[in-house]
Formats: sequence, C-alpha cells, structure tokens
Amino acid sequence: MNVISCTHAAHAEAILAIFNEAIATSTALYDYQPRTADSMVAWFAAKAAGNYPVIGAIDADGTLLGFASYGPFRAFPAYKYSVEHSIYVHREHRGQGLGRALLERLVEAARAQDLHMLVGVIDMANSGSIALHEQLGFRHAGTLQQAGFKFGRWLDVGFYQRILDTPGAPVDG
Repeated sequence: MNVISCTHAAHAEAILAIFNEAIATSTALYDYQPRTADSMVAWFAAKAAGNYPVIGAIDADGTLLGFASYGPFRAFPAYKYSVEHSIYVHREHRGQGLGRALLERLVEAARAQDLHMLVGVIDMANSGSIALHEQLGFRHAGTLQQAGFKFGRWLDVGFYQRILDTPGAPVDG
C-alpha cells in the first residue's frame, strides 16, 4: 500500500463509489441518496479552497483502497484551528490497517497545518471506528442521542477528539 494525495481527475470516480457504497449499506454516512459525479467537482473544489488534504491509500496497481480528509468543524472564525475528519475504506479492504494508516496521515497533516483539534463524528454502533480512534489518542467528547434516522431506526452519534500540541502561537482573527 502507498499513501498518496488524491486528485479529482485520478480518484473522483473511486471516491464516489466508496461514498455511495457507505451511503447504501452503512451508517458511516447519514445520507440517504447516492452522490453524483457532479457533487465530486464541488467536493474537491471545497477541499482545495480550504487547503484540506485528500489522502488516499492505493495498491501496487494504483487502485484506490480508501481515502481520508478533513474540513471545517464549524463555520465560525474562532474554530479555525479545529477540523472534522472522515475516513472511508473500500468494503473489500476493511480490517487491513488502512484506516489506521490514513488517520495517522491526517494527524500529521493537521500538525503540519498548525491545527489544534481533530474531531471524528462517529455512529455509536461503529465499534471498529471507535476503537481505531481511541487507539490513536482520540477521546470521547460526548454523544448526541437519536441525532439521525436511517434504516428505520434512530442513530446515536459520538464526538471523538484529539488535541494536538499545535499551533505554537495561536492568534485571534
């Protein structure tokens, strides 16, 4: 496995397939409808505009096995040092350490960008993701009960945060 920076041209189709599989079969995404190819143009544009990484794991043939990224936590200026991240691994490649490798790279990227906090918003039934985050130093910061409704049931969502030792000199404004 190699870790790379994803681009729209090379990876949008594979990322879209991973997103849509997660929407259709899991509570990893609280969406109901599959995303479109056009939505990926806006998604990549938002990542580029915010200088947010899109990190991919590929095999020797260049096939995307999973990806991770982050974006704004909340749209207010005082949250500028906080980001919300996401990690998605293709269903055929889960349980092989890819999520861990991608999350470790996100933490490195956040440090390099002088960010202070990463937040994972995780469905509380997703014990694998919760365990991964806890193994990498994330702490449970709270649960919103019955925050979502999908597959005929209420879903609880947990917030998992990791505080970084960056930035060295945070500023207002």
